[in-house]
Amino acid sequence: MHGDLNERQQTVLDWVGQGCPDGVWQDSTYKVSAQALQSRGLIKVTKRRGHWSANLTDRGRQHLTDHRICPVEQNAAPPAQPSRKPAPPRPKTAPRARTNYTDQLLEELAANDGCLIKPIEPGPHSVNWTSRVNTARKSGKIPRTQELHAYRTHRGYEIKLVDIPAWRLAELTPLPVLARLTKPHSLVAALQQRPQPMGLTKPIQGRALRIIQALIIATESPGHKAALGTTQGAPLPHRRRSAPPHFTITAQAECIDVLVLQEHDHSKHIPTDKERTDAEKHTWMRIPRYDYTPANRLRFILRGGTPHRGSEWTDLDGRPLEDQLAEIAQEVDLRGEAAEQRWRADEQAQEAARQNRETALHQAHAAYAHAYRVEHLEKQADAWHEAKRLTEFVTAVRDHATSLPPGQERTEIEVWLAFADAHLQQLTKATSTPKLPTPPHPSRADLEPYLATMKPSRTEVSRSPQRQEARDPQNRLDEPSVDSGDP
Repeated sequence: MHGDLNERQQTVLDWVGQGCPDGVWQDSTYKVSAQALQSRGLIKVTKRRGHWSANLTDRGRQHLTDHRICPVEQNAAPPAQPSRKPAPPRPKTAPRARTNYTDQLLEELAANDGCLIKPIEPGPHSVNWTSRVNTARKSGKIPRTQELHAYRTHRGYEIKLVDIPAWRLAELTPLPVLARLTKPHSLVAALQQRPQPMGLTKPIQGRALRIIQALIIATESPGHKAALGTTQGAPLPHRRRSAPPHFTITAQAECIDVLVLQEHDHSKHIPTDKERTDAEKHTWMRIPRYDYTPANRLRFILRGGTPHRGSEWTDLDGRPLEDQLAEIAQEVDLRGEAAEQRWRADEQAQEAARQNRETALHQAHAAYAHAYRVEHLEKQADAWHEAKRLTEFVTAVRDHATSLPPGQERTEIEVWLAFADAHLQQLTKATSTPKLPTPPHPSRADLEPYLATMKPSRTEVSRSPQRQEARDPQNRLDEPSVDSGDP
């Protein structure tokens, strides 16, 4: 090992320092180590038009200078030899370098776009990837803005190096909590007027109201609104976390419930004589195992929206709830932003569905008009063929009438010819000057055959009532404002 590099990385660095001569590597595995050296700022890798090259940086040159091994002088005087015949020198073996699994893991992740899938093999000689990932997390070599995720999947043990969200890297400013509540917020004043606000004991009730005051003021600055909840006292023991909220905060149309609870300390219960007697007398009687007493610790529970940091905050040793108040306010903002993003995505999906619906309706009207005109064209063609057939027949009858002598038979044929000529005149008039017909206004039943492939989108089906009221209340197939006569 040389400095913080393993033996292979040092060899690749020396090779780059020599100008990357050819014929040294038999495969391209050296590129993995080169990627790790580039991430440490020791070399610069360039890829242009399929040509791979690497050059040392100033830091890399300094590293080679600091860790270069001085060669043994060849012209130095040999040491004095003893009179007896010396033993043959033993071959020097290089010390075995210790394998650095963290460096290998990070190099593989860098070469595979931050994602690896390792096979899970049974047996005593299988690789414990969980241990290696935990060691890499504690090594301090992972960048501050990234973290390792590892879990078992059906494909194997998946390892990912992902970027930490910006909200986790943000430095939060502590929120001030008043030492004395002189001008309470309207919501805090409403809580004070209740007979038993939040069901807290007197020593901790004032502190809880001051924390609520600071939280409401901090969340109202971005435009959020707070409202009084339905729970007036302490929730039942079996409904401590599922009880209605003490107050709510609406952030970006996302209603977040806030429940304030008082923690309890428990100690082993010492049964009394009466309890023992009742337990022996009644089989359903159970002696409690612990005694619970209210503690001076608070717990804030947030419900609603998409959790980011968490859903519960409580007093900890060395970190009271006042120090965590900035995280709670940030959590409210994050849930509101997530709701706003969902709402915008829903709006975009609905707008895309509306455009698709209008496009489909326009195409259905055009297809209906085209089908109507094709049908009319076929009728015109049939009329033309009919007129041609009748004309030939009438001509033959007229030729026959001219050969007859004057009389009743000829007179009757001439009357028939007059009728046939009038009918043929109507047929030839319809076929001689064809015009593009204007289709009638189609009904829903007329358009149904051309809308068979059009289905409602999932977004429209699952649209929430709150969002639906803000949009067009019509949720049906409206006809587009286009002329059905246009093709």
